[in-house]
Formats: sequence, structure tokens, C-alpha cells
Amino acid sequence: MASETMIQNAKAFLQQESPDSKLNLYDHMCSVMHKILENRTPNSVDLLESLSQEVKTNKFAPPCDPSSDVRPASLEVELANVQNKLFEKPSEDAEPEPEDEVEMPLPDLMDTAHYFEQAGLGLGREETFRIFLALKNLVDTHTLQSVRFWGKIQGTEKNYIVAEVEYREGGEEEQEGEEEEGEESREEETDEAKEGDEDNLPTPDYKPPPVIPKEETGTGCNKKTYFVCNEPGTEWTKLPPVTPAQIVCARQIKKFFSGNLEAAVISYPPFPGTEINYLRAQIARISAGTHISPVDYYKFEEDDEDDSDGEGRDSFVENVEFEPPRVQELIDPSLSNWVHHVQHVLPQGRCVWVNPTVKTETEDFEDEEEEEEREEPDEPVPEHGPPLLNPISEDTEVDSMPAWSARSHLQSRASICGCCSEVKPLAWCLCFRVGQKVREFVHRLGTQIHS
Repeated sequence: MASETMIQNAKAFLQQESPDSKLNLYDHMCSVMHKILENRTPNSVDLLESLSQEVKTNKFAPPCDPSSDVRPASLEVELANVQNKLFEKPSEDAEPEPEDEVEMPLPDLMDTAHYFEQAGLGLGREETFRIFLALKNLVDTHTLQSVRFWGKIQGTEKNYIVAEVEYREGGEEEQEGEEEEGEESREEETDEAKEGDEDNLPTPDYKPPPVIPKEETGTGCNKKTYFVCNEPGTEWTKLPPVTPAQIVCARQIKKFFSGNLEAAVISYPPFPGTEINYLRAQIARISAGTHISPVDYYKFEEDDEDDSDGEGRDSFVENVEFEPPRVQELIDPSLSNWVHHVQHVLPQGRCVWVNPTVKTETEDFEDEEEEEEREEPDEPVPEHGPPLLNPISEDTEVDSMPAWSARSHLQSRASICGCCSEVKPLAWCLCFRVGQKVREFVHRLGTQIHS
């Protein structure tokens, strides 16, 4: 016979509560038996499943009282409560800003949106103003030198609002140190796991190809830093630096964004990271291909004048002597009056090519014996891309069509010329001419972008 302890253990097991229905099997079976005995149900063994379902149905409780006027807050109401903080005035107890503070790094986004509206583009005045307030909060919480609204990318569940920023000198050193510590800890955990597995597994002769190092912060694909949020007023999230492996893989797959930065990117070939890395890789690709400006709007510094072909240059300055071209010249089908002002991303996944076969002194010392036995690999061919400030007329055609198209919008006070990418159709660059003054902006209207 079962002992008292066994009976109590069995009862405790049956009384375990389900996390979904908040019920337990013991109480449910008691309710079913009580219903059968109370109603004297004939053939109860045949009706056991239906009786169990009926007992569960009778215990259902709606989330709120149908007769009550109180309803749970909808997603729109919750978002409105979050965005309401954007419109709050600073408290009177707050310290006044010093008069000699640096200039505001955030440009007048509403003024830019006005000109885009004249060309029939934009996100709407209300949403643009909320984005402007969200960017202002980003400026208040970080030591930034410049902030720019990069664009909006729509996802299947949530959207991404992207801000492109540059830190002031010394403003990013602390955060870079934290990122390096996190990477070192992850590498140590990986090495420890490999050491534990190597005790029981044979060592293969195959060696994977060398890892291409990522570009340093402030150079190449990591020249700018990016923050994203799902809606204006929500928390800004800093995107990590992009690696060449992520850019190479992002070129080979097509995936819709979900709006969740921690979502897994299930693809083939496997993507090295989550959606936060995939988003950063696509931003780097889009920026490299769609940042354009009128010819001679930027120029190279005087120190680089000896480099006539433009290769190896990664910086430029605004041309103070720029003479704006006529609108007819900017919309010329040859598109020879527009140039790229962001470095091209090479097939290697970097803006500046590196030789992957060159090893450090430590690696040479460790693999010296193995290299003697093996044949030396062939020297890779260096990769070269279009130089900086290269005309967009030299871009690769898309289905026998030019990669860019230009059009004009004439207004009473200004003439507007727009250049649209046919590769990324929602990437626009507008040039506004008011008299002899030219204002140039780059803007992106996002959708479910997949590449």
C-alpha cells in the first residue's frame, strides 16, 4: 500500500498550477467529479472530455467587466502617454544652460521637412515634429557634436527611427571601453568552451579563413554612430560597430525587419549576429550608396591635392567658393553633376582593403612549424573601388536603366531638384536653390527594406 508520504507527494504534484490557465489538475478533477455526482450524468465515461471542457468554460473570466466603462489602455493610448513627455517643459528648478555653451548640434528638422514637403516627400509634419523632439532628447543625454535624422525603416511588427550622430572629442571613449570589455568577456567564454570540448574531440586539420578585422570607430563603415528607437519618445538604442563579415552576409540574404533588435536572423548563409547587427549592416550599405551631393559642393583638403585620382582619401571639406549650378544642369539625364561623398564598401566588407594573409608576430610564432609543412597560399588580389566624390553617372545600371533619376519641382520662391536612387527607391537627395543660395539635404523615407 501507498504510504502517507507518497500520497502527499502525489497530491502536491497534481496541485501544480499551470502558468497559462492558472489552474491545477487536482482542483479541476474535483470539479468534474462534483458535476458528475451532482447531475448523475449517465455514461459519464463517454462524456468525460466534454464535461471537462464545460467546467473550464464556466471558469473563464473576461479581462474586464463587460458592464464597466473602464477598458484597458490600447497601444495608441500607451504610446501617447510615452510621447506626452516630449512636450513637457523643463522644470523651473533645472539649472540654466551656460551662455558660452557650444552651438546646437541638431539642425532645424522642421525647416528641412518644409522643403521636402514642397517636393511631395516627407513623413508628415506631426510625426516629423515628434522625431525632432526625440532627437533633442538624444542630444541632451549624450555629448554629441552633430545629429542628423537618417531616416525611417518599417518592419513587420515595429518600425525603426534612425539617427546618425558624431561624438565630441573624448565623448565616446568610455563607451568604447565598455564595448571592448564585453567583447573580451565573450571571447574568453568561447575559448573556455572550446578548451572543454577539445579534451574529448579530435583536432581537425581544417583551418577557417582568417577573420577580416573591422574598421576602427570614426573610419570607413564605422565613421558614424547610429541610434535607433521604435517610436519617438521611446528609449534610444546605440547600434554596435559593423564588421566586414556582417556586411558580406547582408549582401547575400533578403530579410524583412521585425522591429525587435534581439530577434534572430534566420537565413542561409547564416548571419553572424541578431537583427541589431543586420540593421547596422544595411544602414552602412545604404549610406555608402545613397549619400550624394552636387558636384563641387565638397572638395578635398589642400594637403591632398597631390593625389589626382582620389584614391585613398576619406575626408573632404565644404567648398566655400561653390557656385550653384542651374536646375537644368542638375536634372540632366547624364547625371554628371552629382557625386558620391561617402566611401564605397568593397566586396571585402570594408572601405579600405586589408591583406588577410598578413599575420601578427604572435600568430607567426605559434604557427611557425605548421607553415613550414604547408604550402604558402596565393597572395590575394587587392580590391579597389570608386574614389570619393565619384560621379553617380558611373554607377552600375539596374535592369538596363540608370541607377539614379532626377526631376525638378518649380516653386514661386525657390527651385527644387530631386535625385532618386533606383536601387533604393525611397532614398532621395534634394537640392534647393533660393536665388544664388543652395541648400542640400539627404533624406530617406523608409519601408520594409530588404536587400
